[in-house]
Amino acid sequence: MVQAWYMDESQEDQRAPHRQEPNRAVSLEQLRRLGVVYRRLDADNYETDPCLKEIRRAENYSWMDIVTIHKDKLPNYEEKIKTFYEEHLHLDDEIRYILDGSGYFDVRDKDDKWIRISMEKGDMITLPAGIYHRFTLDENNYVKAMRLFVGEPVWTAYNRPADDFPARKQYMKFLADEAY
Repeated sequence: MVQAWYMDESQEDQRAPHRQEPNRAVSLEQLRRLGVVYRRLDADNYETDPCLKEIRRAENYSWMDIVTIHKDKLPNYEEKIKTFYEEHLHLDDEIRYILDGSGYFDVRDKDDKWIRISMEKGDMITLPAGIYHRFTLDENNYVKAMRLFVGEPVWTAYNRPADDFPARKQYMKFLADEAY
């Protein structure tokens, strides 16, 4: 089961867990209220997995590829790692399915605090368009992930501040509507 927690304020190695002391865990329900969708799938059989096939059909994920993030596998590795860790948003949902290895997605909560989501083999996450987020490897320095898109892939990341985009405004409205 995925784990998530509020991050500490340390600027040390981004690959470290950065748990607050005491730890402040974040539930799947709290992530859902931020628009983050989590699923657990069978990564050993992703090529024939009927659950993945159904998710792709239901969500209209018509395009996919597989990326390996490791210093020996990814061209411009150091540059890419820095880019992934810059706080940004996308105009479309970001869907990632971890096939091997592990890493962290960090998302902002409604009070602009960082939540770290630990992702490992079998975890699939959907981050809604307009949410500020970032990605980093963990201390294992390796992840193999499937990237899924509705239609043709768009790789554009808009670094913060990017509050004037309609996707951000729509996301902020979603958060306001989720308030209880």
